[in-house]
Amino acid sequence: MNLAARIVSHPVAADADTVYDFAHRVENLPQWAAGLTTRLVVEDGQWFSETPQGRIRIAMAPHNAYRVMDHDVTLPGGLTVHNAFRVTPTGDGSLLSFVVLRLPEATDEEFERDCGLVAADLRTLATLVEGVPAK
Repeated sequence: MNLAARIVSHPVAADADTVYDFAHRVENLPQWAAGLTTRLVVEDGQWFSETPQGRIRIAMAPHNAYRVMDHDVTLPGGLTVHNAFRVTPTGDGSLLSFVVLRLPEATDEEFERDCGLVAADLRTLATLVEGVPAK
């Protein structure tokens, strides 16, 4: 199965490490990732969220020097979607890049909506971390 994809990116006027340190913490997702979750629970060391589609599991990549925040989201039906997400330094600022995969059953409108939700989430994240002093 080959899934179509689009890279959604957003510049951030904040140091890449500052952005990464905030965004990598799963517990911070409800503050900026409304397209994914607004409320998280931890059970047996795993992160879950209730969504309109049902309960999902979120598993974030371990903290790393490359500022990669890839994460797997297991949907209610059991399908696990790998989300490639990273922060890239750009001099004094950084760039958020998220690969949105088009699920096999998604219509053109649903895929566009998903891309729009990710773009909104990245804008919210940027707003939260801009102005935070660099480490």
